Amino acid sequence: MTNPDLVDHSPHHPSPSRPRDNASNLILIDNYDSFTWNVYQYLTLEGASVTVFRNDEITIEELISKHPTQLVISPGPGHPDNDAGISCEAIKHFSGKIPVLGVCMGEQCIFAAFGGRVDVTGEILHGKTSPLKHDNKGVYQGLPQDLPVTRYHSLAGTHASLPDCLEVSSRIVAGPDGGKDIIMGVRHKELLVEGVQFHPESILTAEGRKMLENFLKMEGGTWAENEARQSRLSDTKPSSKTNGPEQRKENEQESILERIYRHRREAVEAQKQMPSQRFSDLEEAYALGLAPPLVSFHDRVRQSPYSLSLMAEIKRASPSKGPIAMDICAPAQARKYAAAGASVISVLTEPEWFKGSIDDLRTVRRSLEAMPNRPAILRKEFVFDEYQILEARLAGADTVLLIVKMLDHESLKKLYKYSKDLGMEPLVEVNTKEEMDAARNIGARVIGVNNRDLTTFKVDLGTTSSLMDHAPKDAFICALSGITSPDDVETYRQRNVGGALIGEALMRASDVESFVKQLLGGSEINGLSAVSPRMLVKICGTRTVEAAVTAAEAGADMIGMILVPGRPRSVSTDVALQISGAIHAIEISKKTEPTSTVVSKAQHFFDHGAQGFRRHHRPLLVGVFQNQPLSYVIEQQMILKLDAVQLHGTEPVEWASLIPVPVIHAFNPENPELNLSGYHALPLLDSGKGGTGNLMEASSVKHRLTKDPGLRILLAGGLTPDNLDATVKSFGELRNSIVGVDVSSGVEEDGIQSIPRIKRFIEVARQL
Repeated sequence: MTNPDLVDHSPHHPSPSRPRDNASNLILIDNYDSFTWNVYQYLTLEGASVTVFRNDEITIEELISKHPTQLVISPGPGHPDNDAGISCEAIKHFSGKIPVLGVCMGEQCIFAAFGGRVDVTGEILHGKTSPLKHDNKGVYQGLPQDLPVTRYHSLAGTHASLPDCLEVSSRIVAGPDGGKDIIMGVRHKELLVEGVQFHPESILTAEGRKMLENFLKMEGGTWAENEARQSRLSDTKPSSKTNGPEQRKENEQESILERIYRHRREAVEAQKQMPSQRFSDLEEAYALGLAPPLVSFHDRVRQSPYSLSLMAEIKRASPSKGPIAMDICAPAQARKYAAAGASVISVLTEPEWFKGSIDDLRTVRRSLEAMPNRPAILRKEFVFDEYQILEARLAGADTVLLIVKMLDHESLKKLYKYSKDLGMEPLVEVNTKEEMDAARNIGARVIGVNNRDLTTFKVDLGTTSSLMDHAPKDAFICALSGITSPDDVETYRQRNVGGALIGEALMRASDVESFVKQLLGGSEINGLSAVSPRMLVKICGTRTVEAAVTAAEAGADMIGMILVPGRPRSVSTDVALQISGAIHAIEISKKTEPTSTVVSKAQHFFDHGAQGFRRHHRPLLVGVFQNQPLSYVIEQQMILKLDAVQLHGTEPVEWASLIPVPVIHAFNPENPELNLSGYHALPLLDSGKGGTGNLMEASSVKHRLTKDPGLRILLAGGLTPDNLDATVKSFGELRNSIVGVDVSSGVEEDGIQSIPRIKRFIEVARQL
């Protein structure tokens, strides 16, 4: 039966097809598998009228009496010899009479029905995607190679027993995903019978609905009959035009670019109808000032530690290469790119072929929050609507891609202006001299030359060089696609190309920073990174001018005063003013870390925060508060001339944005807000309320530092001059994540700060 209310909930939300006259009575045999519903759904959405029968609830005679127009055998558990019910018998009867398709165990049933053997493959797969090689015939007609397909199986037909009447139509070859040369599809050489071992109905399979659409177009019982009928249909169709990036005749094969473009239009149009996702909703959010701050793409792309700017791309898959790095974490990859010196990070947000999303863009932007000299963020997408540009701006993009090939002149001009109105200079992509002229005509200031022809997907690295003479003199030119070696980079450098977008090679690199150095050349990016930063020292619980001055002269970076009435070590306002006056009067010649005038790579937020506590000619005065009103904290900061504030209670993290000096915030290692960037300058890890003398439990701290390589901490809790060296060194390679130490009770004797212990603690810290 047909069901007009069915909805495809996959990412692209395509519309249902019209009912098909040639598929008015398709019968689907259910081998007791939950995926049967998905197969039914896709067939129905593609216009078939489908009736489902369990494999043991109908006889072959009853099935014949139903006069099906097509027969589809579903997936199922077990082996086709024992668990498929009527399936194999049905295949034998209807082969040569009507189109027959088998899915997963259904394919194995075809293999077995014609005399083949189904056996174990040596690996058990459950929801694994693998790149598919196919012969571009039958259900695969018009589909790209290496498209990701989803596999749930441990059995498959064997090469050795492949019946003479069948041919292998698709397979998984050895590759980076670890796949073996496993038969993924078979086709009868004469009869219209085809099977696929994978699951086209899975949401993770690319082009699954297209495969079933191709099947439903087939007619007759043999391939010869089908070809004859298709030829007659083609001859009777009137010539017409369709909308898309290029006009084409209806009987011409739809290209991959046209299909992607069509799907994106359908998806965007559907999204725009959703409450909270309408264009008016986005405009209102933008008017409220909810778009994140921008980095100038035009300026940032010109700033690079290399002679060629790096535009690093996050790309899980592509139509031409299939899966590339499906398990990658986009924000983690973005931080690797930033640390390697990327000027721009390109985030693919197309969900179906490239496996990206707008959420990738949001999390990448958040991962770079408040990072000094952060890379500009590009939304790499098939943009044809102002809606997509505003969506990108609200998600944190600094620029968007406009592909000249896909847009007529008026659309290109309109989208370019709209992006500029939102503060974003677009990256305009070209591939030919005519497209370069179109980019010049709209005044594009950053132009990317795509070395890949979007119609054929063939790569020609000479495309960029050949178009340099036609480029606007004042435009920044980037080479896009296919760049994998230092020789490629050197060629572009000699042609005065400004930047290179690199995706697949970076996504496959095991060590991103080393790969970038090898690819783009040059010595150490940032001269500062070769200098091991000294350990920050904070002497807390200071209650006398003498102790404060002693700590300052001994080399402490911070002097902490407890400003919480009723707490041990708390000081009165009068004493605090005396200490403040003494510290501000001190002028100590401290060795500061060098600064560089060379453009450096982006810096982790907490590294920047730590530097802010080092570059001073006297110690910084820190006031420690605990669960006191924000107004009181700010008032005390002004009265006591505090250089920094430490929050040691359950204060909201957002307070750091409202306090006019840097904030240190105390946490336990399990607190999820510990590593939020853009708020507290540094987190402090303590074993309790502070001043307890209890050592931190090291394993929980190590676990947290391991999870976020960009996290930097001040370590407190139970530290003394005697255990400081061993405690810090026990962190091994994680020691560099500890940028400072904080001590209170560890420099006391009988509850009173000890001048000798203060000096010795600082001396030990300076040796770390």
